[in-house]
Amino acid sequence: MQYMLLICGVEGEELESDGGYTIEEWVAEMDGRGVRLQGDRLRPASDATTVRVRSNEVLISDGPFAETKEQMYGYDLLECADLDEAIEVASKHPMARAGMVELRPVWPFDEE
Repeated sequence: MQYMLLICGVEGEELESDGGYTIEEWVAEMDGRGVRLQGDRLRPASDATTVRVRSNEVLISDGPFAETKEQMYGYDLLECADLDEAIEVASKHPMARAGMVELRPVWPFDEE
């Protein structure tokens, strides 16, 4: 089953090392296990563009739609046997200790 791991944190806060994995170590392990299909960092929220369509008019605004302290820093697409494995993988990500990670199952088109 595929899961999207959304990496979130508060912009400007430093990642504290507590003896856990570095991001590079986490990526190397998960790539080696074959559970990480892809992933990357995202540009800062200040580089975001929000797109809405209302009454057939495209409305564009700079920046993120939601004004929150926590921002999405990146993502990883995982292929795990089940939710338990996905939680184990997510719990090892360094941002689980410094910020937070949100884990969501991917909803395939054929299951609508």
